[in-house]
Amino acid sequence: MTAILGISAFYHDSAAALVVDGNIIAAAQEERFTRKKHDAAFPAEAVAYCLKEGGLEPGQLDYVVFYEKPLTKFDRLLETYLAHAPAGFRNFRMAMPVWLKEKLHLRRTLRNHLSGALSGAGRARLVFTEHHESHAASAFFPSPFASAAFLTLDGVGEWSTATFGTGEGNQLKFLRQLRFPHSLGLLYSAFTYYCGFKVNSGEYKLMGLAPFGQPVFLENILNDLIDLRPDGSFRMKMEYFNFCQGLTMTGGKFHRLFGGPPRSPETALEQRHMDLAASIQLATEEIVLRMARQVHRETGMKSLVMAGGVALNCVANGRLLREGPFEDLWIQPAAGDAGGALGAALFVWHQLLERPRTPNPDDSQQGSFLGPSFDTDSIARFLKDKDAAHETFQEEAGLLKRVAQLIADGRVVGWFQGRMEFGPRALGARSILGDPRQPTLQATMNLKIKFRESFRPFAPCVLQERAGEHFGLPQDQHSPYMMLVAPVLEQHRLIPPPAAANDLRGRVNQVRSTLPAITHVDYSARIQTVDERRHGRFYRLLQAFERITGCPVMVNTSFNIRGEPIVCTPEDAYRCFMATDMEALVLGDHLLLKESMNHPLTQAERDHYLADFELD
Repeated sequence: MTAILGISAFYHDSAAALVVDGNIIAAAQEERFTRKKHDAAFPAEAVAYCLKEGGLEPGQLDYVVFYEKPLTKFDRLLETYLAHAPAGFRNFRMAMPVWLKEKLHLRRTLRNHLSGALSGAGRARLVFTEHHESHAASAFFPSPFASAAFLTLDGVGEWSTATFGTGEGNQLKFLRQLRFPHSLGLLYSAFTYYCGFKVNSGEYKLMGLAPFGQPVFLENILNDLIDLRPDGSFRMKMEYFNFCQGLTMTGGKFHRLFGGPPRSPETALEQRHMDLAASIQLATEEIVLRMARQVHRETGMKSLVMAGGVALNCVANGRLLREGPFEDLWIQPAAGDAGGALGAALFVWHQLLERPRTPNPDDSQQGSFLGPSFDTDSIARFLKDKDAAHETFQEEAGLLKRVAQLIADGRVVGWFQGRMEFGPRALGARSILGDPRQPTLQATMNLKIKFRESFRPFAPCVLQERAGEHFGLPQDQHSPYMMLVAPVLEQHRLIPPPAAANDLRGRVNQVRSTLPAITHVDYSARIQTVDERRHGRFYRLLQAFERITGCPVMVNTSFNIRGEPIVCTPEDAYRCFMATDMEALVLGDHLLLKESMNHPLTQAERDHYLADFELD
């Protein structure tokens, strides 16, 4: 037996993953345990969970692998600071103490953490992979393809900001890279920052805002900000940006080009911000498409796999699938830095140890249900301790029929089942569910349950075999990880009455289709296809809902409020349920109804819960 522990940490979205003899045993983000969004600390709790799930003692680990190379990253930081001296001195002064004390000596830092958290892990060999090696490995090795091209895109690792190459059997071969500071991830993050959202957190908000605008600034981006080449590579004109030498993403020249200073967070969104979002989104799609075409030209591969934070841009992914040159596309569900922990472990097993790989025709990601689970008895004990009124179902069919009817009646239901998802998407284990036919559901869920911006869309989950009846996915293409946006088909669309362009809430609440709660302003939807092999009980719930309503689609959003990590434990789920206007909660085989709760929270208790989490 060979046990490999992968770790990503010390930047954002720390995580751990356990691979034993090439099999993915467990993976989880540290934030789910600490309840601190995007937690960057050493993932002590995630590591402990992985070992427990694998039934291993720390001394049984053969390798501990970190997802990037700190000395190479330090080289990049030092060169960047020196290149911009003296302008970068403030940034240099703030960063250097942390590097000199901890990050530059990461081997020792990791050993210290491992000794503290994992007594006996000292015999494990410590390995460092490159950042984009970890991304590429996370994309190719779990994929269903024996051979494929890979494309990785993010902010920056050590020096690389994008790479591409090929995967054949159990080996990756890197062909080209784009180097810092020229980065699609950082370009998109610059607009995220400028429009008033948090970098490394709010990029998906910018993507959701884009359909409300027009790409009127596209030419400014392509002519003034970057020099884009036919192969998708580009150079950023750094006089517009400030991330190399300062503490912000954009500089004065950027602000003058786009009509003013950055938007202050939580202030009103103007049409200008919507147009900026539309413009950078379209520019991103164009760059991704050009890069993918070049990858196809150079590799000749039929299939493409992707990872890196930019691969979470599901709008660009949808266009790539529909318009790009590849026949098949597979994207790592935990495409960001958290997935680097998994990729690093797989890289050691296949690439360094040269162990064989047998692709699973579906994939080896197991639906990305790689986190903790809780059995019926442990949930029952928790509910007894809480004196929480509930109904327990002995037969699954009875539970599913009851829950499906609640959703059909317009109730919003928290759904907590099986192993927690790895990655940023709720895929039917830690989800909030609703009826997509309800015209007011999007506003209700955004404002009274999620406590987030009204413009943010909700995703549909749909029975895999019925997806083609509602959404414009290419034939035989599935989207089990909610990584693709596709159009709602014409026959389901409605034409809403005109609304003022700057009336964001009014435009959000317009009914655009027979499934208004999941149809975005541009008639698009971020789709999850649900199948029985991966999703089990969740698939059967959708079937029960279809039997009652004739509709094979439900709203599926993550089980959390704004600024909170997705719930991990029954305690997390219960607290979120009690503090919001969610009307029902399913914990395993147990059903709770809000109106039956013995101890409802006071408004002060609800406010205290909401205050626990910083706005994202």
